[in-house]
Amino acid sequence: MKPKRLYRSVKNKILCGVCGGIGEYLDVDPVMIRLIWILLMVANAWRHLFHVFTGFSLVGGSLILYIMAVVIIPKRPNEEEH
Repeated sequence: MKPKRLYRSVKNKILCGVCGGIGEYLDVDPVMIRLIWILLMVANAWRHLFHVFTGFSLVGGSLILYIMAVVIIPKRPNEEEH
């Protein structure tokens, strides 16, 4: 059995496939991952805590994390293997 690997999704993508890939990796609907991502961006208590520890806003920080994930997580090489 091959080890499970995290890839950006080709099939379940809206922007670059990061949330779709995380959803496929965790065997969760990618819509749930997207909703969690959005909820974390708009939750006031979370935004304040994130700003205190990092020094920049959560929305900007979330965008930076998404861009980093796009760069770090490779695109799935062959969709038929999934």
